[in-house]
Amino acid sequence: IGAGNSPYMSPSAFAGNILLIGLEALRDAGWLKNEELVPDASFEEYRINFPAVTAFRISRLKLAASRFWESADGQARSAFGNFCKKSGFWLESYALFRTISEVYGPSWQKWPGPLARQQPAALDAFASGHTHEIRFWKFCQWCFHEQWTALRAYAHSKGIDIIGDIPIFVSLNSADVWANPELFDLDDAGFPLAVAGVPPDKFSDNGQHWGNPLYNWKRHAETRYDWWIKRMKHMMDTYDYVRLDHFRGFQAYWAIPAHSEIPADGKWMSGPGTAFFDAMKKEFGSLRFIA
Repeated sequence: IGAGNSPYMSPSAFAGNILLIGLEALRDAGWLKNEELVPDASFEEYRINFPAVTAFRISRLKLAASRFWESADGQARSAFGNFCKKSGFWLESYALFRTISEVYGPSWQKWPGPLARQQPAALDAFASGHTHEIRFWKFCQWCFHEQWTALRAYAHSKGIDIIGDIPIFVSLNSADVWANPELFDLDDAGFPLAVAGVPPDKFSDNGQHWGNPLYNWKRHAETRYDWWIKRMKHMMDTYDYVRLDHFRGFQAYWAIPAHSEIPADGKWMSGPGTAFFDAMKKEFGSLRFIA
């Protein structure tokens, strides 16, 4: 989740929500102590106090990570290494993005130019000075993956399949957009030329201004939808069925000029249509999609 604690503004289309990591399992592994699991006094009984919960959990995850590096056995370290290798295509940029965001803020367009433009020398220099922090974000994703895999196996043992809901659009301030700016409709500074939303309709007299950047579908077609194929494979490895949120946007989407806050100022633009799903079907065969 990202701004507003929203899954529609996530810092990654691939990473798991680290607030869902069960701290008890980390205690059982020897990386946390019982007394460190006692809820913070600022927690609320019936509502989630996100700032309090986030600070509490991240502090515990950082404790667990440091103890993992100190005491983890070879099997655990090997599992972590295998996960990092398998997930490298998204994990490397995600961990780097989260770490740079902690230093310079989440708006990557405002980072020092060489980092914003992913110049290799600048990224290497930053990474060498923040090895521990980058490794922390990878550790969290490994923990999430291990626990999610166990949960899904348990569900399957009870004859239960899992439906995952994925939003068509991603956040501007995400590892996905920062690492792949050419795949989105952005200006030279990395800001959107137009943003997502919907026009006035029976649900809203004014329409909706979502603010997500739009895709450069021409570029996606030129790459044979490589980024989307990787995203869908990751989702289909994570869930049993994938619900595509705002399915209509693949046929046509509402583009609001970036300078406007008024949804009605937008216009319909053609999406990738059938070509997108032909590419998915060619790659995966059977599509476990829900529209």
